[in-house]
Amino acid sequence: MIGLMIVPLKLKVVAIDGELDVVHRDNVHFDSELPEFRTQGGVHLHADRLTVTSPVLMWVKSFLMCLLPLLLRVAFSVLDSPVWMDSSSRQQCEELQAAAGGALRLAEVTGSRAYERFTGNQIAKLRQSRADQYQDTERISLVSSFAASLFLGDYAAIDYSDGSGMNLLDIRTRTWSEICLEATAPRLDRLLGAPLPSTSVLGPVSSVFVAAHGFSESCRVVTFTGDNPGEIHKINMKRKQLVSLGTSDTVFLWIQEPRPALEGHIFCNPVDWQVYMALLCFKNGSLTRERVRDECAGGSWEVFSAALRDTPLGNKGNIGFYFDTMEITPPAVGVHRFDPDDTEVVPGTRVMATGGASSNRQILQVLSDVFNAPVYTIDLSDSACLGSAYRALHGNTMTTLINQSINQSINQSVRSVLQRLSFCVSGLVFMYYCGYVL
Repeated sequence: MIGLMIVPLKLKVVAIDGELDVVHRDNVHFDSELPEFRTQGGVHLHADRLTVTSPVLMWVKSFLMCLLPLLLRVAFSVLDSPVWMDSSSRQQCEELQAAAGGALRLAEVTGSRAYERFTGNQIAKLRQSRADQYQDTERISLVSSFAASLFLGDYAAIDYSDGSGMNLLDIRTRTWSEICLEATAPRLDRLLGAPLPSTSVLGPVSSVFVAAHGFSESCRVVTFTGDNPGEIHKINMKRKQLVSLGTSDTVFLWIQEPRPALEGHIFCNPVDWQVYMALLCFKNGSLTRERVRDECAGGSWEVFSAALRDTPLGNKGNIGFYFDTMEITPPAVGVHRFDPDDTEVVPGTRVMATGGASSNRQILQVLSDVFNAPVYTIDLSDSACLGSAYRALHGNTMTTLINQSINQSINQSVRSVLQRLSFCVSGLVFMYYCGYVL
């Protein structure tokens, strides 16, 4: 039950449950939260100083501002939806593949082996980790069908093409796979609804869009699809190849018959639902490129492009792989650079050599060759003894800090020694001080 009150300054709303307990309260202050209406004290005082009015549309907008969050809370069982970059459902992927008879068998049915970002595995994770929320769910939508639902004013069907990226749809029969449904969650077929061809007309646009936004009453809503299927549909690239460079980088191919493998995906084609599309999706796309641009070119694409133009073809045999987040193909993470000899180059690596043999330049050269990095030494080869002295200084300094008198106890000579240790800041250095590792 909801109670509303409009007073000159604000709109108030209070919601209670069946036990008369307050479960929600909110208010909208007209002057501060809706400044476009230019009210003072929630009203307009006219020039005659007698006429006082309040904008009706301001009341409507404040009403929506108060009620919409409340409606959203009760309309959705899950308020924080996983997206395609999520890779937290590895356990559910393994369980699905086992139920289907292996990764390749799952690919033969659904077009792909189990992928963490695919909806079926995310549903399984939700059902296992938040069973109450799954139990409260009436409908599960993809982002595409959810957007269509908003225009339709009713639940919209999932299309064949976007549904192919769920590890749930049998791409040959174009129906939900019973094996996959049973392995994922109970009553899942009812929550998903029946999938439809990507060209299906779902019905007229909601009357809300007609009345409030000027849509024509004859406007019809066609099934929505995903961004990757939308790419192939947009250019109608029959018997051609396409590379899409976006948030993810994707390679597309129009094919007649599906031949699924352990890497890549086979989707139902959104242009012609009787044929298929193959794609390879790489997660580290534009966001990774922009990160490298910011680090290496000061955030300027012009500087970035100039550096590319000045780089010889093949980059003299140097190559790099940049996986800021866990990649899809291959499943790897991190930045990996290789020189022309296929030796991995770790940027910023520095090696500190200590001990008696550290005074031998030939030995130091061997170390440099092995680690493919510069090697540094300290002035004194008796590093263990020096380290013990540093360790004593360290302990004494800590005690002094506790007594809040460090500035008085550390003399100028000690400060000089500390300054000589500043090389430690620029890299990871292991120093063995008579049993201690600092």
